[in-house]
Amino acid sequence: MDKKQKKHEWKRHRIQALWALLTNSYLIGFVQGKIYKGNLKNLCVPGLNCYSCPGALGACPIGAMQAVIGHWNFKFAFYIAGFLMFIGALTGRFVCGFLCPFGLIQDLLHKLPFPKKIKTFRGDFLLRKLKYVILAVFVILLPMFLVDLLGQGAPYFCKLICPAGTLEGGIPLVLKNQSLRSAIGWLYTWKTVLLAVTILLSILIYRPFCKYICPLGAVYSVFNPIAVFRYRVDKHQCTGCGACAAICPMQIDPVSQANHPECIHCGSCRQTCPAKAISFR
Repeated sequence: MDKKQKKHEWKRHRIQALWALLTNSYLIGFVQGKIYKGNLKNLCVPGLNCYSCPGALGACPIGAMQAVIGHWNFKFAFYIAGFLMFIGALTGRFVCGFLCPFGLIQDLLHKLPFPKKIKTFRGDFLLRKLKYVILAVFVILLPMFLVDLLGQGAPYFCKLICPAGTLEGGIPLVLKNQSLRSAIGWLYTWKTVLLAVTILLSILIYRPFCKYICPLGAVYSVFNPIAVFRYRVDKHQCTGCGACAAICPMQIDPVSQANHPECIHCGSCRQTCPAKAISFR
């Protein structure tokens, strides 16, 4: 990776870190071990940011969707669906590349040295379909049909899978609250194991959670080809050198499909292209 590419990447990380700090700026929550419950919590943030994080000022759209999708009053569910459609239609997966705190964590973990990184493997792109299954089953179907007497479903993805929730919310709250430590059971152990596996895989594979698990990435990926913010490749200017495909951390070819559903708009291809054939649109 040349100096220009490294400079661009660290600039992107600074934007990610700044956004993570802005959306998790209730710092006293980490000291007190309490969750912010002010009016801002009624608003969703674009990225995957756990509602239960002591510093979080907003709500995670995936967690919010699970909480209200099975309720008899669908007004809030319509708001969340509209929010996701608006952000998706505007930016596509730009949120994944620049505004998701858990994406930043995976980016930094992948920078840790390891003898052999795994760029791709047999069945890689087939496994990436798993996030759409998780979106359909754990975020939509289970909360919609497995409901309590009030018609509310449990946040099954947050409860059973999400490693971001364990890292941002579960661990800090358990460390600061004796009552929670005494109530630790198999579910917390299971979630901790999933987090540990995700951390290990993030060192070996670039963004494994984003590629294979994240339901929010699955939502935004649908909008990538039609989003207002998207890439354009000038085929007349392109020399076919393959530099953009070689540098892409998500292993896609921008020339054949500039706004592939797996593209997180990190900008690596645009910075690498020697012919300057890739531009924003």
